[in-house]
This record gives sequence, structure tokens and C-alpha cells, in this order.
Amino acid sequence: MKLSKKQARLRRATKFRAKNAEKGVERLAVHKTSQHIYAQIISSCGTKTLAAASTLTTKVKNGGNVEAATKIGAEIAKIAKKAKVTKVAFDRSGFKYHGRVKALADAARDGGLDF
Repeated sequence: MKLSKKQARLRRATKFRAKNAEKGVERLAVHKTSQHIYAQIISSCGTKTLAAASTLTTKVKNGGNVEAATKIGAEIAKIAKKAKVTKVAFDRSGFKYHGRVKALADAARDGGLDF
């Protein structure tokens, strides 16, 4: 679905607010498309990616559903534990907190990440 100019601008503005909301803690940034979902943990200064997982790197039959998001959430939590990251700020990048974004967050919490 193509966003209108206003919708895209509002989503970018929300993303900017979310990035600056919590300084000094790593961010779990989520991006989704109709076919894939991506998650990465970014350092508190915003210059390094500490952990990353997506439906492209993980062998998932259909990357655009809730089951795939749950697998990516568990995978990012496992990779974050290896990188010794336990506390993160959840950056949903302006996406609404339901469906795939919520499934990814719940699976990451179950995997040991503290939001």
C-alpha cells in the first residue's frame, strides 16, 4: 500500500521522536514491508548495529505474517544475548503497535529482552 505524503511525513516524524526519546540505551528498531520484517539493535550513540535479524536472513516460507515476526523476535533476542544486550528501547519506526510489530515485540520480551 502506498502512503500518502502526509502519512509518510507523520510516520517519519514519529520515528524521529522515538529515536530521541531515550538516550543512553540501545534501540530495537523494527521495519516492515508487505513481504518481510526486519529488526536490529542499534547502539545508544546510533553508530553501530549490535544485532540484526530479518526474514531474509532466516529461512521463513512467508515473511509477511505474524508467525514470521514471532520467529524474528525470538531470533533477535537470542542474538542480543550473545552481544550482552538485555535492556533496549523499542523503536517501532512509526508503525502501529499491533499485528506483526506486536508479535515481534512479545517474542523478544519472551526471549529475555527488557523494554
